Amino acid sequence: MAAIDPADLTALDARGRMARGELRAAEYVEAQLRRIAARDPDIEAFAFFDPALPRAAAKAVDEYRASGRPIGALHGLTVGLKDIIDTADMPTENGTRIDAGRRPGQDATIVQRLRAAGAIVMGKTVTTELAYASPGKTRNPHDPARTPGGSSSGSAAAVAAGLVSFAVGTQTFGSVIRPASFCGVVGLKPTHGLIPRTGVRLLVQPLDTVGVFARSVGDAAMVADALAGHDPLDPDTRLLPPPRLLDIALTDPPVLPDLAFVKSPVWDQAEPETQQGFQELVEVLGERSTEVTLPEIFGEWHGAHKALMQAGMARSLRPYYQKAKDQLSAPMRAILEDGSKVTAVDYLTALDWREALNNGLDQLFDRYDAIVTPAAPGEAPRGLEATGNPIFNGLWTLCGVPAVTLPLMTGPNGMPVGVQLVGRRGEDAKLLRTARWLTDLIERSA
Repeated sequence: MAAIDPADLTALDARGRMARGELRAAEYVEAQLRRIAARDPDIEAFAFFDPALPRAAAKAVDEYRASGRPIGALHGLTVGLKDIIDTADMPTENGTRIDAGRRPGQDATIVQRLRAAGAIVMGKTVTTELAYASPGKTRNPHDPARTPGGSSSGSAAAVAAGLVSFAVGTQTFGSVIRPASFCGVVGLKPTHGLIPRTGVRLLVQPLDTVGVFARSVGDAAMVADALAGHDPLDPDTRLLPPPRLLDIALTDPPVLPDLAFVKSPVWDQAEPETQQGFQELVEVLGERSTEVTLPEIFGEWHGAHKALMQAGMARSLRPYYQKAKDQLSAPMRAILEDGSKVTAVDYLTALDWREALNNGLDQLFDRYDAIVTPAAPGEAPRGLEATGNPIFNGLWTLCGVPAVTLPLMTGPNGMPVGVQLVGRRGEDAKLLRTARWLTDLIERSA
C-alpha cells in the first residue's frame, strides 16, 4: 500500500500523528511546500509566501516537542491567513495597492492565539480589494476558469488544494460560506462575536465575523476552539466559558436532529440543479426534515443588510477614500459614496432589524435543531471578473447566527455545491454536531 502524502491528511489526523511522534512538523511542512510548488502556480492562492518562514517555524515546533513540554492544540498544523489579518513577520496589504508593503507592528489577536497553540503560518492568502467585491488573482482549484468565490478567495482555494491544514477568513456578506461552497470545503461562520477581530481590517462592525475553512467538520471545530474567546479590545466578544466545539462536534446527538428545510425568500435565485439537489436531500432526510416557510418579514432583510454595509464601509474605509480614491476600484468608490448618504435613522433601524429577525428565528429553533438551505445558487460561475452571488448568505450574517457549509453536492459540471446549515446564536457546538451527523448520514446513503 502506497504511503499517504502528509499534505492529504485532515488537520485532526495530522495533529494526532505529530502528537504521537509519527510525523514531524518539518516533514509535514515540506509535503505542503511540494504541493504549493506543484499547484499554486495555477491557483495563486497566496498574496505573500516565503517558504523560509514556515520552515523555520516547523523547526521550532519540533524542537519544542522534543523538549518534552506539553504541545499546543494546533501543534505543527499550517494555516493560511486572509490578507486583512495583521501579521508582524509578513506584509498585510488588504488586497489594495494603497497598502502595498504595509508591515503591521504586531500580530492580530487570532494570530497570537494560533501561534500559541502551535500553528505555523504558511502565508497570507489573497483577498478581494479591501475584502469587498473586486476579485484578486486566485482561481478555483477544481477549474481555473472559474472563480473561487470571495472575498476570502485564497483561503478557500488553499484548503481545497491541500496547500495548508486550514485557513482563516472573514464574512461580512457571504465571504466564508460562498467560497467554501465553490471550492468544496467546510466553511464555518460562527456566531458573531465568538472569535475576536482585533488586528483584522474591519468593514462593518455589526456584521464582520472571523471564520474558518477546513477539510472536515472536526477540523473546523478544532480551529474555532483555539480562536474563540473574549478579547477586551473587541467589544462584540463576551466573557463566556470555552465553547468546547470539538468535544461536542465529535459526539453523537442525544436525539436524532430535526431539520427545517428553508428555501428562504431568494429560492428563485437557486439554479434548477441546486433546487433539484435539495429536493433529493430532503428525500434522503425523510422524517428528519420538514419544509418551513419563513414569515414575510424575512423577505425584507436585504435592505437592512445593505444599509449596514454601505454606512459601515463608508466609515471604516473613509481614510482610503480620502487618501487615494483614484486607486480604488469603481465599485468600491461607489459603495463608499453611497454609504456616506445613509442617514443615522436608517442605520439604527437596520440594527433593530437584526433583533426582530432573531426573535423569529428563536421560535423556529425552539422546534428544530438547525436550518438546512443552499450555501450558494449553484456551482462556481465561469470567469474571474466577479466572485459569485452571496444572496444565500446575507440573511444569516445580518442575524449573527452560526452557519456552516458542507461539500455534499456536485453540480452539472462536476463542481462542488455546498449545503448550508444554520443554527441559533451561541449554539455553535450543537450546529457542528448536527453538521457532522448530516455528513455521516449522506456518506452512508451514497
